[in-house]
Amino acid sequence: MNLRDLRSSRSCSRSRRGALALGLAVATVLAAGAAAPVSAQSAQDTGGAPGAHGVRAELPAPTGPHAIGTFSTRLVDRSRHDPWVTSQPYRELMVNVWYPARASGGHGVAPYMAEGAAARWDATGPHGIPKGAVDWAGMRTHAREGAPLDKAAGGGRLPVLVYSAGAGDPRSWGTALVEDMASRGYVVVTVDHTYESPGVQFPDGSVKDNKPLLDALAQTPPEKMSPLLKKVLDIRVADDKFVLDRLGALPHGLGKAVDRNRIGMFGHSAGGIAAAETMYEDKRVKAGLNMDGTLENNPEPNGTNLTPVAEHGLDHRPFLLMGRDGSDHTTEPSWRSFWKHSPGWKRDLNLRGSKHQTFTDLAAILPQAGVGRDVIEKNIGTVDPARATAAQRAYVASFFDRRLGGRDDHLLDGPSDRFPEVRFVRP
Repeated sequence: MNLRDLRSSRSCSRSRRGALALGLAVATVLAAGAAAPVSAQSAQDTGGAPGAHGVRAELPAPTGPHAIGTFSTRLVDRSRHDPWVTSQPYRELMVNVWYPARASGGHGVAPYMAEGAAARWDATGPHGIPKGAVDWAGMRTHAREGAPLDKAAGGGRLPVLVYSAGAGDPRSWGTALVEDMASRGYVVVTVDHTYESPGVQFPDGSVKDNKPLLDALAQTPPEKMSPLLKKVLDIRVADDKFVLDRLGALPHGLGKAVDRNRIGMFGHSAGGIAAAETMYEDKRVKAGLNMDGTLENNPEPNGTNLTPVAEHGLDHRPFLLMGRDGSDHTTEPSWRSFWKHSPGWKRDLNLRGSKHQTFTDLAAILPQAGVGRDVIEKNIGTVDPARATAAQRAYVASFFDRRLGGRDDHLLDGPSDRFPEVRFVRP
């Protein structure tokens, strides 16, 4: 469903909302009833964790040599009012930090999502997964919560990556890829964009929903949709810059462990757009990667209302584009402009048989959700899901290793027999 469909359904109470398209950033969003915040306590009062009778889906194990740890933390930017709720005199974000850790049985395995946020996510019936089919709160990652940092990993300070999910998706929606990068020796910070993500749970148990964004969508006529999409992107970029500001102050010793001269950014859909635009505006980002995010502020891409990074390109810092089947810099107008105006190292990879959501955890979770093959192919395509995840992990790691990690497996030199699903798109 596109933005027009979302706007028309916004007035229907207690119904599943459509898809928020930020260009090609198509993500399921929710406004249930009056969209009142859901707290962890209210989730318990209504019968326990959401999807309690659904499957506890499993993510593929990380492939790197390191055990991994994670923790969540609240970041408060007091230099600006919240752009969605202007009565709030500060902007607050929740992030997760993932990192190579010393294996420790004394630390529990971290949940995939906090309980209150999981309640909101489950209620959307996200991306082809029926409500209640997956026990989001019961799912577990491969990371130990609060495990001590492996100070021997990498032999010194560690490269750091910032990951951003698609519009209307939670920060956990790229966990399979994020965990893999942490197991390879990276510190990865995943960001929830408050009032855009369907549910962001804070340490006090409160959950901020996305009603402010949905209200803005409902009140915006089609001819003014591009300015709203620009606002969404501008907020994301401001959030990401603030996270970059705070890297040196991350708790539990991570601030001292990260090498702020080796920062990369990556993301899916709107997160990929934000990675490119943040890199354009902030030279602290040394390498960037966009997974299937159009670079224009339009509900449907047509080559107008280009973002500055698409219009002007990047300098000589490296950038990797990864697109779904049929979407590349020869077919996608904003990518074509970006490609033309970026003189530095760049690659454009196309994943055969894939769909927009193949570049998320949906590739691992949807086949476990009890849905039919038709639903799988509609949402993640005909590519083998395990192969899709393996290919993404391999090429993302190859790119950042080459640019930030001081090693090169040459996977990005050209097509590989290891991954026939991946097509190198030539100029």
